[in-house]
Amino acid sequence: MAPSATPIDSSPPSTSSSVDNNLQPFFVLHKASSGKSERKSTGSAKTRRRIDLSPSLQMNAKKLEAKRVEECDDDCYVNLRVEAFEIVWSKIESTIKNVLRDVNTNVFNEIHRWVCQSFNTIMSSRTIAFHEATQAFPIITDASSKQLFTGLVLTKNMEFVDDLLTFEELGLHLRSQGCRVANLSSLDFTAKSGINGCLRSLLRQFLMASLDAVDISILASWYREQGNYGNPVVVIVEDIERCCGSVMSDFILMLSEWVFKIPVILIMGVATTLDAPRNILCSDVLQHLNPCKFTLGTPTERMDAVIEAVLVKPCSGFSVSHKVALFMRNYFARQDGTLTSFIRALKIACVQHFSMEPLSFILGGISSEENEQVLQDGLLLQMLLKHAFDLPSFVRNTTGEHNGEIFTHGLLEMKKLLKHWGIVVLCLYEAGKYDKIRLLDLLCEALDPELHNFRTSDTHTKIEEEPCPFSSNYRCHQQYPVFRKGGFIGRALRKVRDLPIVQLCKLLQRWEELTVDVIKIHEKLKELRPVLKSENDKSSKEDMTNISKRQASRSQLNMEDTKAVYEKATILMECMVRDYMQPIESIPLHEVFCFKNVEKLQSALIGDPRRRIQVDLLESHIILRCRCCSGGGNTLLPTMHDTSIMYNLAQEHGDLINLHDWYQSFKSTVLFPRSKRKQKSKQSPSKKRKNLTEPENLSEAAIQARFCRAVAELQITGLIRMPTKRRPDFVQRVAFGL
Repeated sequence: MAPSATPIDSSPPSTSSSVDNNLQPFFVLHKASSGKSERKSTGSAKTRRRIDLSPSLQMNAKKLEAKRVEECDDDCYVNLRVEAFEIVWSKIESTIKNVLRDVNTNVFNEIHRWVCQSFNTIMSSRTIAFHEATQAFPIITDASSKQLFTGLVLTKNMEFVDDLLTFEELGLHLRSQGCRVANLSSLDFTAKSGINGCLRSLLRQFLMASLDAVDISILASWYREQGNYGNPVVVIVEDIERCCGSVMSDFILMLSEWVFKIPVILIMGVATTLDAPRNILCSDVLQHLNPCKFTLGTPTERMDAVIEAVLVKPCSGFSVSHKVALFMRNYFARQDGTLTSFIRALKIACVQHFSMEPLSFILGGISSEENEQVLQDGLLLQMLLKHAFDLPSFVRNTTGEHNGEIFTHGLLEMKKLLKHWGIVVLCLYEAGKYDKIRLLDLLCEALDPELHNFRTSDTHTKIEEEPCPFSSNYRCHQQYPVFRKGGFIGRALRKVRDLPIVQLCKLLQRWEELTVDVIKIHEKLKELRPVLKSENDKSSKEDMTNISKRQASRSQLNMEDTKAVYEKATILMECMVRDYMQPIESIPLHEVFCFKNVEKLQSALIGDPRRRIQVDLLESHIILRCRCCSGGGNTLLPTMHDTSIMYNLAQEHGDLINLHDWYQSFKSTVLFPRSKRKQKSKQSPSKKRKNLTEPENLSEAAIQARFCRAVAELQITGLIRMPTKRRPDFVQRVAFGL
C-alpha cells in the first residue's frame, strides 16, 4: 500500500485504473505492487499447476475457489442492497414530501384565496394606460394608495432549515394556481449586496435570465409586455428575521412605489412572533404594509405526521428498534429540534442498516411482487437462507427443518403482525390526542419489547378465545401493567374513560375506520356501536328537556349504563394492546427490517471525529483492505501509507516529538526491507537477476519530501502543531489516547 507515491514508486496507470481512482480516491494511497511481487505471484501460480496432483494443494485450491465464490456472493449482495436502499429511501422521501404538503394544504389554500382577493383589490382601484405602465418611473399617488399587501406566515420553527421546504412547496402551490412567484432568502438581503442583490435575484427568477443592469422598470415592462398581465405577482421572503433591516426597508419602499404597475403581493416567513417586523422595520416602512396573518402547523404536528406515515404505517418496510427510537427522540429534543435533523438521522439509520444487514435487500421488493421473484431464484434463495437461518430471532422461534417455505411464511407473518401493530398504535394515538400525547412518545413506548413481554406474561384471555369481550368474566384479574404504571399507553387508556359520550362516539367511529383490515376488532367495534348510539341519544334528550339541570348528577340507572359503556370500550382497547401490539423486536426475522445498532447511529450523528481519525491512521490497512499490510500485525511495513507510518511512530513519543528522531525512524522503516532484500539477493543468482529490475533506492531528497508531506497531513488533521521559533526542532502532539 503506497505512501504518497513518487514517479519511481508506481507504474503509469491505465485508463481504466485512472477512472477507478477518480471514483474512489482513497485507493490512490495504495502502492502499486512491484514487479518482483507480481512475478512471485505468477511463479507461484505456475508452480501450483506443475504439482496440481498434490492433495494438500488441491484442498488449498478448493478453499481459494470457495473464498472467491463467497466474495462474488458478497459483491452480489452489495449491489442488491444498494439498489434496495435507493428504492426504500425514495419511497420514504416521497412519502415525507407528500405528508408535509398535505399538512399545509389548508393553509396554502387560505393563502391563495387571500392572494386572489388582494390582487383583485389592487386591479380594481386604478386603471393604468399602456404608456403610463411602460414609463421608467412610478405613478405618483397618495400615501394611502401605496400600501403593499403582506402575508405574515408564522412557522414556529426553531431553525429556518425546516422552512425551506415549506416555502418551496408554497411557491409550487401558487404557481399551479397561475401566480407568478419568486422565492427570496435572507442571503439576498445582505448589507454587502444592498438593494441590487434582492432586485437581481427577483429579475433572474421572473425573466429567467441574468442581467448586467438591474432596474425595477424592467420588471414593469416584463409584466405588461410578456403576456403576464392579469396574474398576481407574489414575492416570498423565507425568513424576515435573518434579513438586513435597512435592505428590507428599501425593498418594501420600492415595491410600494411600483405597486400599481406591478401588482406585487409580499409573503414573509416569521419564525418567532408576528411582531417580528416591528423589530426589524422602521415605522415609516410599516405604514406601507397591509398585513394578514397565517399560521402553519407546529413542528410537533409535522413530526407526528411524518412518524405516522413512515414508521407506523407500512410505508417501505424499514423500521427502527426501541433504543434507536429513544435516541432519535432525544436527539430531536436536545439538539436543534428540527424536522430536517430527524429526517437526516432516519436516513443515516437506513444507510447503516443496508450496509450492515446482508438480507436487507429484501426490503426493496417488500411492497411488491419482486420479493416473490427473488425467492424463486434458486441460487439467490440458497444464499438468502444461509444467512436467514443464522439470525438469532429465527433460530429462537423456529423448530424443525429450515427451508424456503418457512422463511417465506415468516416474512408474510411479519408483515401482518407489523400492520396490526401499527393499527393499534394509531388507535392509541387517536385517544391520546385528547390528552395531548405526542405520537413520537407513544411510538417509543410501543416499540419496547420488555413491556410487551411483561404484558403477555400475565394471565389474560385473548379476544379470539372469548366470543364476547364484554362479559363479566372477561375482565383480567389484574390490570394491564402499563395501565398501572402511568406511561403514555396508560394515559391514553385512562383518557378513554374520561371522555364525554359524544367524543367517545367520535373516537370509536375513528377506530372503526382504522381497524377495517383487522376483522375481529372491527366486528367488536360494530357490536359496541348500537350501545353507544342509544346512550348518546339518551344524553341528548336529557339535555334538551332539562337544560338548567345539565350539571346535576344523572339517575342511578343512567350512570350504570354509561359506566358499562366506558368499561366495554376500555376493555376492548386493552385487548387490542395486549393481543395485537407486538413490537418488531419480538417478531422472528425482525433483523431484516429493523435497525438496532444505536451506537453506530450515535457515532455517525454526534461522533468523535478526532478519535475516528486516530483509529483510522493506526489501522489504515483495515480501512483500505490491504493484504500486504495486514499480515504484519503490529509491525510497521514500508508498504503502509506514509501518514499512517508517521502517526504510529509518534505513539512512541510524549508531548513533544523531536523531528530528527522522528525522521530517522521513518527513514529506517522505509529503507530497512530494501536493504534486507539486498542481503538476501547475494545468496541466490536467480534472485539477484530478479532484483535487477526493481526500482532504485529512494534518494534522501525523496524520503525527506515524503516525510514533510506526512507531517503536513498530520497538521491538517489537527493531530500535531508545527515547530515554533522557541523550539524549531520539535513538533507538539495535540491529541492523546483513544
